[in-house]
Amino acid sequence: MSRQSNRTTDSKKMNSELFTLTYGALVTQLCKDYENDEEVNKQLDKMGYNIGVRLIEDFLSRSSIGRCQDFRETADVIAKVAFKMYLGTTPSVSNWSPAGDEFSLILENNPLVDFVELPDNHSTLVYSNLLCGVLRGALEMVQMAVDVRFAQDTLRGDNVTEIRMKFIKRIEENLPAGDE
Repeated sequence: MSRQSNRTTDSKKMNSELFTLTYGALVTQLCKDYENDEEVNKQLDKMGYNIGVRLIEDFLSRSSIGRCQDFRETADVIAKVAFKMYLGTTPSVSNWSPAGDEFSLILENNPLVDFVELPDNHSTLVYSNLLCGVLRGALEMVQMAVDVRFAQDTLRGDNVTEIRMKFIKRIEENLPAGDE
């Protein structure tokens, strides 16, 4: 029985490492294809957005979570369910703004940066910027406009990776005429 358990754990670790290495190859190729880090950052965000737009359906069907009542509940679901489900890690939610419209996801361990060192000539590259796009795209599909950015990054020498999320507005569904 324990052999089966070890195989499952080994398989998950191999899948995680394969994903990390594949993501690294993607970022490397983008760095070769584009002139500067800002353009690479934009492409990573755009790719992440497109993933998030599609991933939200999978998340909602697999997690059986209904509509969140407020931004605090949304933050908890992102941290405790979504990150755990797709990246195998659970960030902490902290640094709430007084208005309750902005918070930080603190990742002690960002699985995307295993085996990664940023070269000196890519000092403005936001290596994990794909995550910002995924969060923005997924939340837009559930009628939430958010601003997502990296505030700290272990690849830049910070102790933790911090993703800052700010609620912008609730997006009203525009139904076509006659569908009301």
